Amino acid sequence: EVQLVESGGGLVQPGGSLRLSCAASGFTFSRYAMNWVRQAPGKGLEWVSLISTSTESTESTRYADSVKGRFTISRDNAMNTLYLQMNSLKIEDTAVYYCRVNIWGSFYWGRGTQVTVSS
Repeated sequence: EVQLVESGGGLVQPGGSLRLSCAASGFTFSRYAMNWVRQAPGKGLEWVSLISTSTESTESTRYADSVKGRFTISRDNAMNTLYLQMNSLKIEDTAVYYCRVNIWGSFYWGRGTQVTVSS
């Protein structure tokens, strides 16, 4: 059974940092690209970032324009864990953050972790 469990969210002041984690199980983690997606209060889902598989010597990453230069996605295949380092947080980054994987056309999501940026 595919399971994704996010953690690391919390309350932080503008300009602060958080590191989110997503523990994965039930599939061969290293073989799949992973995504972070968020949903702000009263808004729809917003894709945040992607990291490719590790089948080659390097991984590729992509970011939404809204987080580029502030967020960094990474993965530890030995620990089956996905990360999102979030720096210079803004109030508009407040959202529930989800990790997501697409396995053979089916999307799997965690339950999310709440990030609140407020002074």
